[in-house]
Amino acid sequence: MDLNLQQKNALVTGGATGLGRELVRSLVKEGVNVCFTYRSHPEEALALVNELNKPGHITVVAIQTNLGDSREIEDLFHNGLNTFGQFDILINNAAIWLSGLVTDISLDDWDRVMNVNLKSVFHLSQLFVNQCLDKKIAGSILNITSQAAFHGSTTGYSHYAASKAGLVAFSISLAREVAKQNINVNNIAVGIMDTEMIRHNLEKDPQYYLNRIPIGRVANPTEIADIGVFLVSEKASYMTGATLDVTGGMLMR
Repeated sequence: MDLNLQQKNALVTGGATGLGRELVRSLVKEGVNVCFTYRSHPEEALALVNELNKPGHITVVAIQTNLGDSREIEDLFHNGLNTFGQFDILINNAAIWLSGLVTDISLDDWDRVMNVNLKSVFHLSQLFVNQCLDKKIAGSILNITSQAAFHGSTTGYSHYAASKAGLVAFSISLAREVAKQNINVNNIAVGIMDTEMIRHNLEKDPQYYLNRIPIGRVANPTEIADIGVFLVSEKASYMTGATLDVTGGMLMR
Protein backbone atom coordinates (compact mmCIF):
# COMPACT_ATOMS: atom_id res chain seq x y z
CA MET A 1 0.00 0.00 0.00
CA ASP A 2 1.40 3.37 -1.02
CA LEU A 3 0.96 5.74 1.92
CA ASN A 4 1.94 8.84 -0.13
CA LEU A 5 4.52 9.93 2.43
CA GLN A 6 7.51 10.42 0.15
CA GLN A 7 9.53 13.54 0.99
CA LYS A 8 7.36 14.45 3.97
CA ASN A 9 9.23 15.66 7.04
CA ALA A 10 8.64 14.21 10.49
CA LEU A 11 9.69 15.07 14.03
CA VAL A 12 9.78 12.08 16.39
CA THR A 13 10.58 12.31 20.09
CA GLY A 14 12.51 9.56 21.81
CA GLY A 15 13.73 8.07 18.56
CA ALA A 16 16.98 6.39 19.55
CA THR A 17 15.57 3.26 21.17
CA GLY A 18 12.45 1.12 21.51
CA LEU A 19 9.26 2.08 19.73
CA GLY A 20 10.69 5.45 18.72
CA ARG A 21 13.54 3.81 16.83
CA GLU A 22 11.13 1.57 14.95
CA LEU A 23 8.89 4.53 14.14
CA VAL A 24 11.90 6.30 12.63
CA ARG A 25 12.80 3.22 10.60
CA SER A 26 9.24 2.74 9.37
CA LEU A 27 8.94 6.39 8.35
CA VAL A 28 12.21 6.25 6.42
CA LYS A 29 11.03 3.12 4.58
CA GLU A 30 8.12 5.24 3.33
CA GLY A 31 10.45 7.97 2.09
CA VAL A 32 10.05 10.38 5.02
CA ASN A 33 12.85 12.67 6.19
CA VAL A 34 13.12 12.44 9.98
CA CYS A 35 14.41 14.55 12.83
CA PHE A 36 14.36 12.61 16.08
CA THR A 37 15.24 13.43 19.65
CA TYR A 38 17.22 11.46 22.18
CA ARG A 39 18.27 12.16 25.74
CA SER A 40 20.59 9.49 27.09
CA HIS A 41 21.51 7.09 24.28
CA PRO A 42 23.98 8.98 22.06
CA GLU A 43 25.61 5.84 20.64
CA GLU A 44 22.27 4.38 19.58
CA ALA A 45 21.19 7.73 18.10
CA LEU A 46 24.36 8.03 16.03
CA ALA A 47 24.08 4.43 14.87
CA LEU A 48 20.51 5.02 13.70
CA VAL A 49 21.48 8.16 11.80
CA ASN A 50 24.33 6.30 10.12
CA GLU A 51 22.04 3.38 9.29
CA LEU A 52 19.26 5.42 7.70
CA ASN A 53 20.73 8.67 6.40
CA LYS A 54 21.00 8.58 2.60
CA PRO A 55 22.37 11.91 1.34
CA GLY A 56 20.47 13.08 -1.70
CA HIS A 57 17.55 10.78 -0.92
CA ILE A 58 16.59 10.69 2.77
CA THR A 59 17.75 13.00 5.54
CA VAL A 60 17.81 11.73 9.12
CA VAL A 61 19.11 13.89 11.95
CA ALA A 62 19.22 13.40 15.72
CA ILE A 63 19.07 16.25 18.22
CA GLN A 64 19.85 15.65 21.89
CA THR A 65 17.02 17.23 23.86
CA ASN A 66 15.79 17.32 27.43
CA LEU A 67 12.04 17.31 26.87
CA GLY A 68 11.55 18.43 30.44
CA ASP A 69 13.07 21.82 29.51
CA SER A 70 10.86 24.21 27.54
CA ARG A 71 13.82 26.17 26.18
CA GLU A 72 15.39 23.01 24.77
CA ILE A 73 12.08 22.09 23.15
CA GLU A 74 11.93 25.44 21.36
CA ASP A 75 15.55 25.10 20.24
CA LEU A 76 14.82 21.59 18.96
CA PHE A 77 11.85 22.71 16.91
CA HIS A 78 13.53 25.74 15.38
CA ASN A 79 16.75 23.83 14.62
CA GLY A 80 14.67 21.17 12.94
CA LEU A 81 12.87 23.77 10.85
CA ASN A 82 16.21 25.22 9.79
CA THR A 83 17.14 21.81 8.39
CA PHE A 84 13.83 20.70 6.87
CA GLY A 85 11.93 23.93 6.20
CA GLN A 86 8.71 22.50 7.60
CA PHE A 87 7.36 19.56 9.55
CA ASP A 88 4.38 17.66 8.15
CA ILE A 89 4.27 15.04 10.89
CA LEU A 90 4.79 15.14 14.66
CA ILE A 91 5.03 11.92 16.67
CA ASN A 92 5.14 12.42 20.43
CA ASN A 93 6.61 9.13 21.54
CA ALA A 94 9.08 9.93 24.35
CA ALA A 95 8.06 9.10 27.89
CA ILE A 96 9.57 8.25 31.24
CA TRP A 97 8.29 5.49 33.52
CA LEU A 98 9.24 6.18 37.11
CA SER A 99 8.04 3.96 39.92
CA GLY A 100 6.70 4.84 43.35
CA LEU A 101 3.62 4.46 45.50
CA VAL A 102 1.37 7.49 45.85
CA THR A 103 2.42 7.71 49.49
CA ASP A 104 6.07 8.00 48.45
CA ILE A 105 6.20 9.85 45.12
CA SER A 106 8.07 13.12 45.48
CA LEU A 107 6.73 16.29 43.94
CA ASP A 108 9.90 16.46 41.86
CA ASP A 109 9.27 12.99 40.41
CA TRP A 110 5.62 13.84 39.73
CA ASP A 111 6.70 16.99 37.90
CA ARG A 112 9.39 15.12 35.93
CA VAL A 113 6.85 12.63 34.61
CA MET A 114 4.29 15.30 33.75
CA ASN A 115 6.85 17.56 32.10
CA VAL A 116 8.18 14.86 29.77
CA ASN A 117 5.05 12.79 29.18
CA LEU A 118 2.45 15.56 28.94
CA LYS A 119 3.78 19.11 29.00
CA SER A 120 6.29 18.47 26.21
CA VAL A 121 3.48 17.05 24.07
CA PHE A 122 1.47 20.23 24.56
CA HIS A 123 4.48 22.43 23.80
CA LEU A 124 5.56 20.58 20.65
CA SER A 125 1.98 20.30 19.43
CA GLN A 126 1.54 24.05 19.87
CA LEU A 127 4.73 24.77 17.91
CA PHE A 128 3.76 22.26 15.22
CA VAL A 129 0.20 23.53 14.77
CA ASN A 130 1.32 27.14 14.62
CA GLN A 131 3.86 26.39 11.88
CA CYS A 132 1.21 24.46 9.92
CA LEU A 133 -1.15 27.44 10.17
CA ASP A 134 1.59 29.93 9.28
CA LYS A 135 2.66 27.90 6.23
CA LYS A 136 -0.91 26.88 5.34
CA ILE A 137 0.00 23.19 5.19
CA ALA A 138 -1.75 20.03 6.33
CA GLY A 139 -0.34 18.23 9.33
CA SER A 140 -0.65 15.03 11.31
CA ILE A 141 0.08 14.48 15.00
CA LEU A 142 0.38 11.04 16.58
CA ASN A 143 0.65 10.68 20.34
CA ILE A 144 1.70 7.46 22.05
CA THR A 145 -0.47 6.76 25.06
CA SER A 146 -1.00 3.58 27.06
CA GLN A 147 -3.62 1.13 28.21
CA ALA A 148 -2.82 2.55 31.65
CA ALA A 149 -4.63 5.73 30.61
CA PHE A 150 -7.87 3.74 30.74
CA HIS A 151 -7.20 1.01 33.31
CA GLY A 152 -4.87 2.87 35.63
CA SER A 153 -1.40 1.54 36.23
CA THR A 154 -0.22 -1.47 38.09
CA THR A 155 0.77 -0.54 41.63
CA GLY A 156 3.53 2.02 41.70
CA TYR A 157 3.06 3.98 38.48
CA SER A 158 0.17 6.34 39.14
CA HIS A 159 2.04 9.39 37.81
CA TYR A 160 2.72 7.58 34.52
CA ALA A 161 -0.94 6.54 34.20
CA ALA A 162 -2.14 10.07 34.99
CA SER A 163 0.16 11.57 32.36
CA LYS A 164 -1.08 9.14 29.72
CA ALA A 165 -4.74 9.77 30.60
CA GLY A 166 -4.12 13.50 30.30
CA LEU A 167 -2.60 12.89 26.89
CA VAL A 168 -5.83 11.32 25.64
CA ALA A 169 -7.97 14.26 26.77
CA PHE A 170 -5.49 16.77 25.35
CA SER A 171 -5.42 14.99 21.99
CA ILE A 172 -9.19 15.01 21.68
CA SER A 173 -9.35 18.67 22.61
CA LEU A 174 -6.65 19.62 20.11
CA ALA A 175 -8.22 17.50 17.39
CA ARG A 176 -11.48 19.44 17.75
CA GLU A 177 -9.66 22.79 17.58
CA VAL A 178 -7.69 22.09 14.40
CA ALA A 179 -9.89 19.69 12.42
CA LYS A 180 -11.03 22.35 9.96
CA GLN A 181 -7.41 23.44 9.41
CA ASN A 182 -6.58 20.04 7.88
CA ILE A 183 -4.58 18.89 10.87
CA ASN A 184 -5.45 15.54 12.40
CA VAL A 185 -4.52 14.33 15.87
CA ASN A 186 -4.66 10.69 16.89
CA ASN A 187 -3.32 8.34 19.54
CA ILE A 188 -2.07 4.81 19.74
CA ALA A 189 -2.67 3.12 23.08
CA VAL A 190 0.08 0.57 23.57
CA GLY A 191 0.24 -2.31 25.98
CA ILE A 192 3.35 -4.24 26.90
CA MET A 193 6.23 -4.04 24.40
CA ASP A 194 9.69 -5.55 24.48
CA THR A 195 11.64 -2.31 24.92
CA GLU A 196 14.52 -1.15 27.06
CA MET A 197 12.11 0.70 29.37
CA ILE A 198 10.41 -2.46 30.60
CA ARG A 199 12.81 -5.29 29.68
CA HIS A 200 14.19 -5.67 33.20
CA ASN A 201 10.67 -6.17 34.54
CA LEU A 202 9.85 -8.65 31.76
CA GLU A 203 12.94 -10.71 32.49
CA LYS A 204 12.30 -10.65 36.25
CA ASP A 205 8.73 -11.99 36.06
CA PRO A 206 7.65 -12.74 32.47
CA GLN A 207 4.59 -14.74 33.38
CA TYR A 208 3.10 -11.85 35.35
CA TYR A 209 3.05 -9.74 32.20
CA LEU A 210 2.00 -12.51 29.82
CA ASN A 211 -1.00 -13.32 32.02
CA ARG A 212 -2.29 -9.76 31.46
CA ILE A 213 -2.23 -10.04 27.65
CA PRO A 214 -5.11 -12.00 26.06
CA ILE A 215 -3.08 -12.66 22.90
CA GLY A 216 -0.45 -14.22 25.15
CA ARG A 217 2.69 -12.52 23.92
CA VAL A 218 4.55 -9.25 24.35
CA ALA A 219 4.48 -6.89 21.37
CA ASN A 220 7.41 -6.29 19.07
CA PRO A 221 7.87 -2.52 18.62
CA THR A 222 8.07 -2.97 14.85
CA GLU A 223 4.45 -4.07 14.56
CA ILE A 224 3.30 -1.05 16.58
CA ALA A 225 5.43 1.32 14.50
CA ASP A 226 3.90 0.22 11.20
CA ILE A 227 0.44 1.02 12.53
CA GLY A 228 1.67 4.42 13.71
CA VAL A 229 3.05 5.31 10.30
CA PHE A 230 -0.29 4.42 8.71
CA LEU A 231 -2.02 6.81 11.13
CA VAL A 232 0.12 9.76 10.01
CA SER A 233 -0.45 9.02 6.33
CA GLU A 234 -3.09 10.35 3.96
CA LYS A 235 -4.84 6.97 4.18
CA ALA A 236 -5.91 7.92 7.72
CA SER A 237 -6.84 11.54 6.94
CA TYR A 238 -10.48 10.97 7.94
CA MET A 239 -9.45 9.88 11.43
CA THR A 240 -8.99 12.50 14.10
CA GLY A 241 -9.43 12.53 17.86
CA ALA A 242 -9.21 8.73 17.82
CA THR A 243 -7.28 6.34 20.02
CA LEU A 244 -6.36 3.08 18.34
CA ASP A 245 -5.80 0.25 20.81
CA VAL A 246 -2.78 -1.91 19.96
CA THR A 247 -2.47 -3.82 23.19
CA GLY A 248 -2.85 -7.51 22.40
CA GLY A 249 -6.32 -7.34 23.90
CA MET A 250 -5.44 -5.58 27.16
CA LEU A 251 -7.89 -2.93 25.98
CA MET A 252 -11.11 -4.12 24.35
CA ARG A 253 -13.59 -1.28 23.87
